[in-house]
Formats: sequence, C-alpha cells, structure tokens
Amino acid sequence: MTYTTSNTANDLVEAFQQLDADTQLALFWFIYKEMGGAITPAAPGASTVSPAIAEGIFNQIKELPHEEQLNVQRDLICRRNTQFTREYGALSDTTKLLVWYLLAQGMENASIVPMPPGYQLAEEAQQLLDRLKQMEFEQQITFLRDYVAPMGVDPAAVELDPETGL
Repeated sequence: MTYTTSNTANDLVEAFQQLDADTQLALFWFIYKEMGGAITPAAPGASTVSPAIAEGIFNQIKELPHEEQLNVQRDLICRRNTQFTREYGALSDTTKLLVWYLLAQGMENASIVPMPPGYQLAEEAQQLLDRLKQMEFEQQITFLRDYVAPMGVDPAAVELDPETGL
C-alpha cells in the first residue's frame, strides 16, 4: 500500500509534536476513541505490518506497572534512548501505528494505564482533533503514520551511549 504526504498532514504532525508528551498521549487516546473503528482496518491488515512484533512490544509494556507503562509511552514520544524505544524505532511505520492501536485497546480494557476519569482535552488539542476529523480517511492514515514514525529511537541512527550501554 502506498500513501502520500500532504502539507495538511505535515502541518498537523508538526502541531501535534509541539504539544507536551502527556497532551500528545491524551490526544492519541481521543483519536482512538473517536476514530478507532475506522482506523483499525488500515493498520492491522496493511502489507507492511508485523502483528506478532507489535503484539510482542505491547505485551512487554502490558506486564509493567501502570506508572512504568506511562513512562514508556512518554519515552517513545520524547525519543529517549531506552530498550523499548530502540525496539520500537526499528519497526515499520505501519507496525508502529499498530503498537499505538494496541496500547489504546489496552487502555480501554485497563491492561494499560487508563485515562484519568473525567479528563478533558486542552482547547489546543481539541482543535487539532477537530482538524484531523475533517480530513479524508487516506489523509488521516497518512497523518497517523507520519506522526508515529519518528517516535522512539532508530537503533541504526544513534551512537552507543556509554552510560546506558545502548
């Protein structure tokens, strides 16, 4: 499956990335809640997805205490050099999207740290969600792939950190 980039999707990716990590996580949750049913077929069934690998990463995260699960997600967004972020960084963009989809499903069934009850999106984040909902389906998928692609750490692109051994 090929996909194209658009200035609209690129602008939206940049706007999302300007938000702090916790707001990005919340926004991702609201995207899943609002659009998860439409996005589901695009990620798990795509030709470049590796479901077993995505599920393996998800299961590793799921086994952690909730606070550590949240920290792993923050590390992915902030591109901190950890074992999880390196494993994630080596995935295809579509497999990365599936990891986030699985995390959202885990939040829904409480196997992953859930959203705090009554959480309200910040106005800026709500505006970004509204912009995304107005896009065509293909643009939404392009945006989501472009958004998750740079998260984590590409292990082939970083030098060895003598402090962590990574």
